[in-house]
Amino acid sequence: MSRSIASSRVLSAALALPLAALAAPPDFGPNVHLLNPATPGLQQRIDAIYAAQQPNHFGPRRDAILLMPGTYENLRIPVGFYTQVLGLGRHPDDVHVVGDLRSTALLDNDNATQNFWRGAENFSVTPTLGIGDNTMQWAVSQAVPFRRMHVRGHMRLNQNNGWASGGWFSDVRVDGQVNSATQQQWISRNSEWASWTGANWNMVFVGVPQAPAGEFPTPGRRFTEVGKTPLVREKPFLFVEKDGGFAVRVPALRRDSAGISWAGGAFTAGKTLPIARFFIAKPGDTAATLNAQLAAGKHLLFTPGEYLLTETLQVKRAGTVVLGIGFPTLRSDNGVPLVKTADVDGLTVSGLFLDAGAQDAGVLMEVGTAGSKRRHLADPTVLHDLFFRVGGAAAGQVHTALRIHAHDTLVDHTWIWRADHGEGVGWALNPSAHGLVVDGEDVTIYGLFVEHFQQEQVVWRGNGGRVYFYQSEIPYDPPTQRQWTNAAGRRGFASYQVADTVTRHQAWGLGIYSVFLQPDVVLDRAIEAPRAAGVRFQHMITVCLVDKGSIEHVINDAGDAARCQGGSNTATLKHYP
Repeated sequence: MSRSIASSRVLSAALALPLAALAAPPDFGPNVHLLNPATPGLQQRIDAIYAAQQPNHFGPRRDAILLMPGTYENLRIPVGFYTQVLGLGRHPDDVHVVGDLRSTALLDNDNATQNFWRGAENFSVTPTLGIGDNTMQWAVSQAVPFRRMHVRGHMRLNQNNGWASGGWFSDVRVDGQVNSATQQQWISRNSEWASWTGANWNMVFVGVPQAPAGEFPTPGRRFTEVGKTPLVREKPFLFVEKDGGFAVRVPALRRDSAGISWAGGAFTAGKTLPIARFFIAKPGDTAATLNAQLAAGKHLLFTPGEYLLTETLQVKRAGTVVLGIGFPTLRSDNGVPLVKTADVDGLTVSGLFLDAGAQDAGVLMEVGTAGSKRRHLADPTVLHDLFFRVGGAAAGQVHTALRIHAHDTLVDHTWIWRADHGEGVGWALNPSAHGLVVDGEDVTIYGLFVEHFQQEQVVWRGNGGRVYFYQSEIPYDPPTQRQWTNAAGRRGFASYQVADTVTRHQAWGLGIYSVFLQPDVVLDRAIEAPRAAGVRFQHMITVCLVDKGSIEHVINDAGDAARCQGGSNTATLKHYP
């Protein structure tokens, strides 16, 4: 037994509570599975969840698996759609799975490019039952948060030789090697490992002490390294206190940080909110009920399931925490926005899935108040793991998925997706102009994934914006070039547009890709931005996939063309200007 495994078991045993001493857990409802090492039929219960969820690409089921502190010997945890596995310790090593944690490719030929909407947080894994050589397989693509995890071995981010398409690490330690293999793009923030191997299009490392050597755009070393994370607040997490009571830890802001927040056995700095201060929302709760609880001073904990809202959820009180577990999904079919926040300090909205409904609400989520001049640098609003979908499960529509007015807002991982497959998918079936519009100043985003919207994917109007990693496929389905031409007469709409009035903006590690389904459709500019001293882009790549079309320039009129026929299908640009 290795020293790390042995010490983890001692720690887990010391911190695990006798079951008889535990307080009665809260009523989390039927979609939350509270498990401990002595749970009868433990492996069978996990396998049953996986059997239902692995094929459940667009279905309504949602699950959260909560692991009490302790050591789980010879346990395999496969993770399917809409499933989140959460450790309940104060420290990731308080919950130790000795066995396997795995994401398996959904499609044939080991293809994991549709492995969405699953996650793991706040526990440790020794992959003795992994794919060999003490290695766990995490073959994933978008909307797969992997946070506050300790892998006591190696990790592989794809399956065999199959493709995978994007993922997220934050506050993660891997004792061995991370092999990204065929992963197309990835962002790692405040994470650590012994070594990293592999690169494809766009790999970004922010606040990672062991970032791999080499620099974009060298093939095989398309790495972007930012030594320190300028400002972040880690995602809140549910845990069990030493007396058996449940609580939520809200981490403190970290400035100019590198590495994990829980090094040396530390309890991540922050504040603890007892579960009694939360209203535990369950499917069937109305927006009126939820808003009344918010108005009464409660925080919200959304449990897994679907929530059909007929009114907008209003988050108005400074310091409010809204936390979802198990991909709780909000939808409105009567044309009202799903979530609006006031322009106040210290809001946290994390772990929600926002689905566009049958009527256009204008926006799915709006942060802050248009035109406000209030600043929040000392205590900003933070959004973690927010996932937006337009179509896919059914026809849906919205003009803009997410709009940010509040200055100084932090976004820590989001995927904003106009569906390209599933039900209700087509140019006229799931119309949506923009994924993200930013009006606020000094908004910072780590891990921005926005895809397939019909006009600009991102429109940035506020000064001082910073983006660390951007991944975007432009729409597959423009019927003709005439129907996809912007007001200036240029072919197509830029994926990432910074308004001409902006004088300060920075972005690192941007990948923009085309998969046109119709012939004779091209995009003139992947990125549009004013040429100003304070507007700077670092490390950009465009790729033309399949057999049609092109992206003619990387940014404005700079950068080579990425053409599917008659030239290179990949173009890179190291700096702009």
